[in-house]
Amino acid sequence: MPEASILFLRACLAVLAMPIYLLSFLGIWEPFCRKIFFPYFLEKLSVFHEKKVKKQKQELFRNLPDFTSSSGQLRLLEIGTGCGANFQYFPPGCKVICTDVNPHFQEALSKSMNKNQHIHYERFLVAAGEDLHQVPSGSVDAVICTLVLCSVHDVNSTLKEALRVLRPGGAFYFLEHVAADRSSWKYFWQQVCHPTWKLLFAGCCLTREPWKNLEEANFSELKVQHISVPLPCTPITPHIIGFAVK
Repeated sequence: MPEASILFLRACLAVLAMPIYLLSFLGIWEPFCRKIFFPYFLEKLSVFHEKKVKKQKQELFRNLPDFTSSSGQLRLLEIGTGCGANFQYFPPGCKVICTDVNPHFQEALSKSMNKNQHIHYERFLVAAGEDLHQVPSGSVDAVICTLVLCSVHDVNSTLKEALRVLRPGGAFYFLEHVAADRSSWKYFWQQVCHPTWKLLFAGCCLTREPWKNLEEANFSELKVQHISVPLPCTPITPHIIGFAVK
């Protein structure tokens, strides 16, 4: 019965979003989404999301300086930089390599760079999290990944790449929206919304459980906390936050 209800409600949602499905069928939606809609949407969402998680992020990134290498220079790589919402939390003087699979964030990213001149921007790479071959192995002190594992093609491959580019003793920082408890109504609605949400928001998946991938990855230490972010009328309230050490 629950499965039938999910399928029925998915169909109702698809009917409401029929113009988007039609544009997708015609091959128009994806390029429009990547170039115009998703960068605009993410910039607006980032402002709203930051208000809800500011304290948690301040606490999360507080120990970033502890991972400064013996050279005295802290070098960070951010997977899925997007609009640069995390720059404000990075310690002064650190070097940052920005990466994103979508090159169309440049305008919002430039604004964020201008606001956060306490850090040094090394370069911007158009790269997927699963393929960071432009970054040498063991070359960064920390990898930052927030609201990204929901939309990568392969979570395990992304974590494998993060481990590769990290130096021994380096850290992987994360804040991700995740699947709700499988017995909850939140999870039921995540399942209902999943196909249309994924289409609308550039492949974002509502039902992933990345804490399981983190537990299975080859990190020597993992600190993960499940939290609820007050984002009313959305299916993305459950989050995980923490860091893992190589």
